[in-house]
Amino acid sequence: MSVRHVHDPCMAKADGHYYVYSTGAGIPIRRSPDLIHWERIGRVFTEDVPAWAREVVPGSRGIWAPDIAFFRGRFHLYYAVSTFGSNRSVIGLATNTTLDPSCAEYDWVDEGEVLRSDHDDGYNAIDPNLVFVSHDQVALAFGSFWSGIKMIRLDHRTGKPEPGAVLVSLARHPPSTAIEAPFLMRRGPYFYLFVSWDFCCRGAGSTYNIRVGRARQAAGPYRDREGKPMLDGGGTLVLGTEGDMIGPGGCSVYQGAADDLLVHHFYDGGQNGVPTLQIRPLIWTPDGWPVAGRPLAQATGE
Repeated sequence: MSVRHVHDPCMAKADGHYYVYSTGAGIPIRRSPDLIHWERIGRVFTEDVPAWAREVVPGSRGIWAPDIAFFRGRFHLYYAVSTFGSNRSVIGLATNTTLDPSCAEYDWVDEGEVLRSDHDDGYNAIDPNLVFVSHDQVALAFGSFWSGIKMIRLDHRTGKPEPGAVLVSLARHPPSTAIEAPFLMRRGPYFYLFVSWDFCCRGAGSTYNIRVGRARQAAGPYRDREGKPMLDGGGTLVLGTEGDMIGPGGCSVYQGAADDLLVHHFYDGGQNGVPTLQIRPLIWTPDGWPVAGRPLAQATGE
């Protein structure tokens, strides 16, 4: 059967296996040798939400939209804790030297808070995504609704904001505020910003769709294929609803040695809108724009 109940997936590869982390209690972990056959192998945290994050965000019940990257000899897993409709939110960080639970060194260390937002802020600190600005400079894109997508420079040693780092605005979706789930990647001379427009989490009634723009600098300005700034609502459609594949979004991009893969969820209209994992080749046009290819053979497992 298809891999169900997967929302906001991100993927890494290590030791000959692919690993997917997604929204859920404790951050569920799935592993595959071939991108087709998947198994549940546990979760990052024994608690549904780390105790420190529950104190920051009362009423939180799960962990949202993880993002994984490897630098300075460790895997860095960024994650968000929030509640629906509120921007009292926090982004945290967990690190590990390996992704293989059978290794003696396997141990997720919760590094605590990275960034938070509160009711008085005009942004929402969820949906984190790390981008390598250069070989020794990293930044974190994040954001959902409110004033849109933001970015902040991180200290490469700690994986947390540099002292005095300021927020930079990357994208909005006026007149709506329905933009979230940024994913930034670098390819050739450009940085590409993928975002999800409109509404998730409504099953078969979801309207999510994936958009993209690009820029010469990580901080922007990002423009779509028609030249419209993403700060003014620009965004070229990458993937939208197609038949029973409803509301694709919450995407990440796995940059492999040979091919790039678009990793995302959708709501299966043939199965009462259950969120489902899907992986597609990301094809690049001659002028450097991403196009979603046909899905790989249907992922199966837990």
